[in-house]
Amino acid sequence: MPVTIIDVITILTQPAGSRLIVVKILTSEPGLYGLGCATFTQRFHAVHAAIERHLKPFLIGKEVDAIEDLWQTAMVNGYWRNGPVLNNAISGMDQALWDIKGKQAGMPVYQLLGGKCREAAATYVHADGASPAEVAENVQRYMAQDYRHVRCQIGGYGGRKPRITPPEGAKSGDYFDPRSYMRRTVKMFEHLRAAVGDEVELLHDVHERLTPADAIVFAKQLEPYNLFFLEDALAPEDNEWFRRMRQTSTTPIAMGELFNNPAEWLPLIEGRLIDFLRMHISQMGGITPARNVAAMAAMYGIRTAWHGPGDVSPVGHAANLHLDLWAPNFGIQEWCRFNELVYEIFPGTPEVRGGYMYPNDLPGLGIDVDEKLAARYPCEDEIINWTQARTPDGGPARP
Repeated sequence: MPVTIIDVITILTQPAGSRLIVVKILTSEPGLYGLGCATFTQRFHAVHAAIERHLKPFLIGKEVDAIEDLWQTAMVNGYWRNGPVLNNAISGMDQALWDIKGKQAGMPVYQLLGGKCREAAATYVHADGASPAEVAENVQRYMAQDYRHVRCQIGGYGGRKPRITPPEGAKSGDYFDPRSYMRRTVKMFEHLRAAVGDEVELLHDVHERLTPADAIVFAKQLEPYNLFFLEDALAPEDNEWFRRMRQTSTTPIAMGELFNNPAEWLPLIEGRLIDFLRMHISQMGGITPARNVAAMAAMYGIRTAWHGPGDVSPVGHAANLHLDLWAPNFGIQEWCRFNELVYEIFPGTPEVRGGYMYPNDLPGLGIDVDEKLAARYPCEDEIINWTQARTPDGGPARP
């Protein structure tokens, strides 16, 4: 008898700062279920509704073996496709089905993908500070814990400064000065290289907060400091500018966490215009498309660096790790350093030791969830401020 889907449960929880969404697929085989990450922390209600009202009725009664067929048909079942809400819902389904497949086979998911190319995945962590000296101290603290890759920011995304004076009557928002941010960041990296040396790999996230022309100048300015990569220097809407950036700078470029649609990443791969793929596994639709794009990128010499902040659930981090262990073109894995409560709610959450993320070798994704404990930390509604970015004249900007 084929194993079928009998129920789909959406688990919403907020044990730390981010609202997390986890999909649990129950099957007709007693005790067999799978977990997947569908986290879109800023729009969790919309994803919840998409799962409960649309994806769940579509899945009930379907056979769990048909991962590829279910992904393809779910993606077009609403006709319009490649939007973040439905992509996140489908990602939760897809990861849960891979988790089930691994449990049925008695193997970790990385074995189903083709086996390990490495025993653990190198990670990078985040160092911020109000001054270059404070950032350097935080980098050195991570180096003492054997991290070899550190992302460095000064004053958060956009390098926010308190002295910004907008015009009278300007709207409220998260103000920043793009040109000041560029100057302060270049000075930060100059200080960092003098303070921490060349043996640690340094990264930086622009978070798409510059105009294309300024971003191209910025990438050139950072060349002397030998970054491991510069992340999200441009927005997806400005992909055509990557060609000019490539022509003028040797700074390695990482891109992709905002991508929904293959049409956004395929030209960058085919043109060899970036060096690292940064897609958010939930945003792009799960393990199935991530596996495909990683295989394609390998043929073009482009490496993976999957998105891994706190608004990727531990289930999503586990999915990232299985892809990291398998992919021959793995580059680096972002790591957010979950607190102990998260490990308690999600037993099997990947562990990082000496800067490396290790699998636990359990079947499937190797992670579970304590639903009762998760329910004690419900998601809270809020109007998010940091995505209401504004430039000094009060104009709206990308966050």
